[in-house]
Amino acid sequence: MASILTRLVARKPIADIDLDGEAKSGMKRTLGAWDLIFLAIGAVIGAGIFGSIGTAAAGEYVDGVLVRQGAGPALVISFVVLGVVCGLCAVCYAELASMIPQAGSAYAYSYATLGELVAWMIGWDLILEYAVGNVAVAISWANYFQSLLEAAGLGLPPYLVHGYRNCLLSSNPELHGLIATAPRVMGVPILVNLPAFGIVAIITMLLLIGVKESSRANNVMVLIKLAALALFCGVGATRIDTSLYVPFAPNGWTGIHQGAAIVFFA
Repeated sequence: MASILTRLVARKPIADIDLDGEAKSGMKRTLGAWDLIFLAIGAVIGAGIFGSIGTAAAGEYVDGVLVRQGAGPALVISFVVLGVVCGLCAVCYAELASMIPQAGSAYAYSYATLGELVAWMIGWDLILEYAVGNVAVAISWANYFQSLLEAAGLGLPPYLVHGYRNCLLSSNPELHGLIATAPRVMGVPILVNLPAFGIVAIITMLLLIGVKESSRANNVMVLIKLAALALFCGVGATRIDTSLYVPFAPNGWTGIHQGAAIVFFA
């Protein structure tokens, strides 16, 4: 029993980590500094800034019940708070990466500092984090894509842009009613978010092609994202109405940090 516990908390000293393991395993370092910078920007500026701004400002409601208070105009402070948090995370990763320049990210860092058991848990946590985050981003993108198609008169049928769980838990009678009206196969309603599935499939194929190719695609998408945000800020700056800034923080600090949480976890 003691030997098992010893193995679970065993740490691998930094001096013993094989920093040349990438060459032995066939992994090559193909990403440059700018690739990593754009990768970090793409990860930090996610779907939340596009799909949850209104919710963060006004508050989040579930079945008509307020579950998170909104920040109101003080949402700008929420973004400052988020920036500080992201900056601290970036400093931590930069410090760890300079100490342990090996493939493995947080798994390798945890293995060297906290032990094998914690590293195993962190590794699976990362997989779950990226899987859940991937779903949220895909759904957000699908909503915008459907809006674009509808503006062009080419919108997809509702049962092809909403998943079964989304319809089941929705408080919107029209959306919930899709369970009864959607086409059925062997009695099972066909409810699938086709655009979300499509974007995940395309990104997966891109990743399978190669790291360098997917990095280039990410760089292009990040530049487009930054250009869209810059355009939004530029146009929005000409439409500022200071009378709407009163009250500036209607829900105080509670609204500010809960508004930040809505954007951060979106």
